[in-house]
Amino acid sequence: MEKEGASIVITHQIIDGKQSEYENWLDEIGPLCRNATGHLDWQIIRPIPTLTSTYTIIIRFDSIEHLKGWINSNERHRLIEKVGPLLDQGDNYFIRSGLDFLFTPLETNTKVPARWKQYLTTWSAIFPLSAFIPLIILPILRKLGIPSYHLIDSLFISGTIVLLMVYFVMPYYTKLIKKWLYK
Repeated sequence: MEKEGASIVITHQIIDGKQSEYENWLDEIGPLCRNATGHLDWQIIRPIPTLTSTYTIIIRFDSIEHLKGWINSNERHRLIEKVGPLLDQGDNYFIRSGLDFLFTPLETNTKVPARWKQYLTTWSAIFPLSAFIPLIILPILRKLGIPSYHLIDSLFISGTIVLLMVYFVMPYYTKLIKKWLYK
């Protein structure tokens, strides 16, 4: 079984006045989900009172297989039927595995690019960073008096590269090459 991790983002728009019933439903489904095989994390983003009525639930599993096992389980199907009358727009969700979140387009009807395109895009973004970031980070570490130790150097270099990739490089780079990437 391939273990690359997977996340599901669920949005539920609640019918006005049904929030407390929905909260009770969350108390019922939450423990079942957290006890499912491969469950890692469960987060709820609640609506802003008087402004929104959408709950967003983010659930992480250790593999896509375990996540799909939970999504397709009899317990979840039973509880989704139970909550149905409280939902304004049904049970909406999307699943992402591995590093697919780096390639998630803003338009939800657009598919994730082919793996080979993800590979080439990621590699072409990481290569220049891995070549030049050490030239910047290592002198800073030495100036701060941090001794030259491979693991410490690698920790700072890789942390900087990942930070740049996730927050700066990939959002703009994928927009720049989106015609090729999503073709």
